[in-house]
Amino acid sequence: MSSVRLPCPVIVVGNLSVGGTGKTPLVIWLVARLRALGYVPGIVTRGFGGSAKAAQLIDASRDPAMAGDEPLVLARRSGARVAIGRDRPAAARLLIDAGCDLIVSDDGLQHYKLARDCEIIVVDGARQLGNGWPLPAGPLREPPARLAEVDAIVVNGGRIAQPGAVSMRLAAQDAIALGSGGTRPLSTFAGTAVHAVAGIGNPQRFFDMLRAHGIEVIPHALDDHARITAADISFADLKPVLMTEKDAVKCKKLADDRHWYIPVDVVFDEADANKLMEIVTKKINDRKPKADEVEHG
Repeated sequence: MSSVRLPCPVIVVGNLSVGGTGKTPLVIWLVARLRALGYVPGIVTRGFGGSAKAAQLIDASRDPAMAGDEPLVLARRSGARVAIGRDRPAAARLLIDAGCDLIVSDDGLQHYKLARDCEIIVVDGARQLGNGWPLPAGPLREPPARLAEVDAIVVNGGRIAQPGAVSMRLAAQDAIALGSGGTRPLSTFAGTAVHAVAGIGNPQRFFDMLRAHGIEVIPHALDDHARITAADISFADLKPVLMTEKDAVKCKKLADDRHWYIPVDVVFDEADANKLMEIVTKKINDRKPKADEVEHG
């Protein structure tokens, strides 16, 4: 397959397996680190679950039915420019035209039309690579040998027997009320029964995270990128309803004072954070843009 090489470095954060592994929180963390180094990163993503067909720039005010849920979280949390589109090179060009000097692709490891300078694979530390089989017999989009080809492997919540892999974890932040925007420490829900709603690739991770904070969870797992209705988040009792940030962007008009969402932040040990950024910055520096560089496809 022919690829399009853009006139700026491209970093792809993806995975081998279907289901959530923590790519989007890692992209937000990575963008913050790159901005601190003086870059102007833009984020490109497909906008899965949204109705948009053509590549376009979006912001946090867009309708999630059009843009998709993850792009809105990326725009809100990162502060970076975000472009969506099935044609990732076209979406990335919009970011470059908007002043970005570096592209971070949320997912898209298998979207080879977009040439990349650095590949990061995120692996779920609990599920790892499942049975090791490709779809549909197993969870893998590509063979396990692909791990040896990427520049960095980040394990979310554990470690794997792969040379050079680094570890991260997701840390829950204060709960935020969908209606008022007020905050409440997650610890204040300890010992309380709550409805937990999760329409993400791995809902169990969200439920386990709440239980680890001493919360009694009544789980409600939805399909990834589900189009949430009032019936999905409304229950006969008055118990609090906790949900992921990705689900919350689709629920603001449906919520009342029982509804809260839980943002998560990526946390690295300092040595692992430094190791990952050394890999990324070396790949960026290895890319020597040329004034006469042209795209090809």
